[in-house]
Amino acid sequence: MKRRSTPAFIATAVASALALTACGQAGQGGETAADGSTELTLWTHSAGNEAELAVYQQIIDDFNASQDDYTVVEESFPQGSYNDAIVAAAASGDLPCLVDMDGPIMPNWAWAGYLQPLELPTELTDSLLPTAVGTYDDEIYSAGYWDAALAIFARESVLNEHGVRIPTVEDPWTRDEFDDALATLKDAGYETPLDIGAEDTGEWWSYAYSPIIQSFGGDLIDRSTFLSADGALNGDASVEAMTWFQGLFEDGYAGSSGTIGNQEFVDGDAALSYTGVWNALESLEAYGDDLLILPPPDFGDGPKIGGGSWQFGITSNCSEQQTEGARDYLEFSFQDEYIAAFSDGQIVIPATASAAAQTEYFAEGGDLEAFADLSARFAVPRPETPAYAVISSVFETAAQDIMNGADVGSTLDQAVVEIDSNIENNDGYGF
Repeated sequence: MKRRSTPAFIATAVASALALTACGQAGQGGETAADGSTELTLWTHSAGNEAELAVYQQIIDDFNASQDDYTVVEESFPQGSYNDAIVAAAASGDLPCLVDMDGPIMPNWAWAGYLQPLELPTELTDSLLPTAVGTYDDEIYSAGYWDAALAIFARESVLNEHGVRIPTVEDPWTRDEFDDALATLKDAGYETPLDIGAEDTGEWWSYAYSPIIQSFGGDLIDRSTFLSADGALNGDASVEAMTWFQGLFEDGYAGSSGTIGNQEFVDGDAALSYTGVWNALESLEAYGDDLLILPPPDFGDGPKIGGGSWQFGITSNCSEQQTEGARDYLEFSFQDEYIAAFSDGQIVIPATASAAAQTEYFAEGGDLEAFADLSARFAVPRPETPAYAVISSVFETAAQDIMNGADVGSTLDQAVVEIDSNIENNDGYGF
């Protein structure tokens, strides 16, 4: 698997959400089926993803056969056009009852009136990875079957050869250790020892690099109010983080050109790769037992990685009866066998520990078990605010400018101005 220009579980949702505004809420999201049951329409972004669609169809078939009151009907869209379809359906009052959505976009859809609170049993949502549960304004609006995680890939033989300590989740590299490791590996002949993925674009930048800021002690926005990025994105910790980030390129430890994906590491041109679970099998096939899946460094406030993937919610278009059926369907769908099937079919982290035990890769002793541990320990959701789409876009531009040599402090100050202006123009997005 090669990393696409945006990981499959992050995708184009951020770009589409930039245009979201509150819409009317007419429509029913379903109708009476031929057998007299209440029809519930379910939309997914999964057209073309045969493995994912096969699991959805199995769940739907099993649910429909398990009772006579409701009939779930699935409709899938290409990922690139899915969010536009949601926006258009909301504007015309034709939203279906059940929709999936990329995790960081959920607050925008909830704020715009597209969604209603999920209200699934607490014991169910409590069993899921925290980043598989979408919360906005203290209400749960979405829940998902899986998550993804980032790690640093390395080869045990390479680190041992050059005397680089192998970190653990209990004892990750410090900033100084990581800097020393990069210097050692560059001196050993690796032109750019770290593949950090900087040739990618879009949501990758916030997903991958804002955790570096968070590990330094900064953030994209002040999460205590969600009303301003001032003091968070341009505070001392964030300036220090992005100065360090800029230094990776100035010192030749990382580059910004090449093939999008993990190929530099697989080919042996990079000693370390900052990448995700979606590239793990390719690296495992290349290196077998020599592959190490390592935590990111602790830059002072603990290791951090991005969290939050595709999740399901119930739209505001559902009638009371349909909403009851939609909740019954979702509760039914979170059985371990289905979560495990999603995990094995797509190489993603199962959202429950009990489902992980049934998977090929993430069970105890599985080749990719480390990712589940990293997600549980270090994942941080992207800011749960309707402003996130703008925050992400602004941060990408700022971070790319910084990578290319722009002054760190003034660039982050300008980013704060743009983010705060958007929040103010939207009356705080409800906060």
